Amino acid sequence: MLCLAVFLPIAFGLLMLAVPPKTRAQREWAVEGVTIATSLIVLFCLKQQKAEPAIAFMLMQDMPIAFVIDGLGGVFAALVAFLWPLATLYGFEYMEHEGGENHFFALYTITYGVTLGIATAANIMTMYIFYEFLTLATLPLVMHGTSRESVKAGHQYMVYSFFGAAVAFVGVMIIIAFGNGGAFAMGGVLSETFAEQHPLLLRIGYLCAFAGFGVKAAIFPMHAWLPTASVAPTPVTALLHAVAVVKSGVFAIMRLTFFSFGAHLLRGTWAQHIAVALAFMTIVYGSTMAVREHHFKRRLAYSTISNLSYIVFAACLMTPLGLTAALAHMMFHALMKITLFFCAGAVLVKTHKTQIESLRGFGKVMPFICTVYTVAALSLMGTPLLPGFASKWMIGSAAVADGYVLGYVGVAAILISAVLTAIYLMSVAFFMFFRPLEDTEGIEVGRNYDPTWKMKLPLAILTVAIVLCGVFSNDIIAGLAAVAAGVI
Repeated sequence: MLCLAVFLPIAFGLLMLAVPPKTRAQREWAVEGVTIATSLIVLFCLKQQKAEPAIAFMLMQDMPIAFVIDGLGGVFAALVAFLWPLATLYGFEYMEHEGGENHFFALYTITYGVTLGIATAANIMTMYIFYEFLTLATLPLVMHGTSRESVKAGHQYMVYSFFGAAVAFVGVMIIIAFGNGGAFAMGGVLSETFAEQHPLLLRIGYLCAFAGFGVKAAIFPMHAWLPTASVAPTPVTALLHAVAVVKSGVFAIMRLTFFSFGAHLLRGTWAQHIAVALAFMTIVYGSTMAVREHHFKRRLAYSTISNLSYIVFAACLMTPLGLTAALAHMMFHALMKITLFFCAGAVLVKTHKTQIESLRGFGKVMPFICTVYTVAALSLMGTPLLPGFASKWMIGSAAVADGYVLGYVGVAAILISAVLTAIYLMSVAFFMFFRPLEDTEGIEVGRNYDPTWKMKLPLAILTVAIVLCGVFSNDIIAGLAAVAAGVI
């Protein structure tokens, strides 16, 4: 069943490229149907959670392409399975003005299967292969429309991703050669003997893999592709910045740290110090650039760069508490950021406004979108009782728990970022609700510009999910702690 969950959307997308649906209604029913069916299969597999990997085929002798749902992969798979049907429904209305919908939704569906392949990979080679397929599947989506800006963004995304793949391959080969074929195991697959005999190889291998997979996690200085990619249609950028690509990057770093190299072999080494330093530098850098940015979607893109490194920072503390905090922020940030991008996309498609200053008074003409944006923004900035506060508090607690010096520096970076986050997110809400409607070019005063139910329903569900995650954050974090401890 797990192989079916991975390959069903891939096969359907390829079929859709070969035999495009004749009408919009046929396409929408087919795409949403396959997406929901895949999510239901994932839910079934999550409930079963068999310990034995499902082998799809043998890449070569002793190198299976195999899938399994463990605790860490289950969190990512569940997150993807929840968000993808909502993003697809949202995309139906958004893409009406973009064109090329058959091609777009075929690749969009293929990307779903590829992302599930990363989430459920049973070994490092399977994860690596699907990680590279993710670049190939999403590259045409970034370049959709083939404008000069889209093509430039696609080229930059391709160069960064292929460079990251080459660097990461060094770490992958070390794991396969010295780690019993690279099958994931909690605690890592490298032995104490290997760490004692080859300490330099261990640390260089980890940093190569960290940097390579860190490209998709947009770690400074490998981040530049992400703001540029915001030129893509919003259903793409929402998944790039909230779910598929960037979360695959941070997920891969967690896999490498805790299930391949072994956190206990890396803690206290200069490899850990470099990884942690890059993370807290990126936290401050992303927030600073977001404050300076006036383009709505690019501001959210820089926000993503900062928040991804919250997750990386927590994971690179290399403690169970740090992994728990990383998983919490990975989950909560995905919900909050996809909501914010959906709001930006609704503004763009309904009013063609892209600049922050153009949103003055929009609470009067797009009340639903502006309200949803404000709820998600309040959560992301860390308002108590909402999930953003819970996950950021967890990260800070993990950073100071064992007296790690760079952990305290990271907490300082988080506090600086928290102030900047409040500025770059709430200034938009302030413009929306507390400034008069000034830029009325193309806007008919008194008319409601909120989108139809295809965009509203996903946003309403996401808003409820954000609030519920805040209410039940203690229960959710307790479950994630069990994952981090290897109990689940």
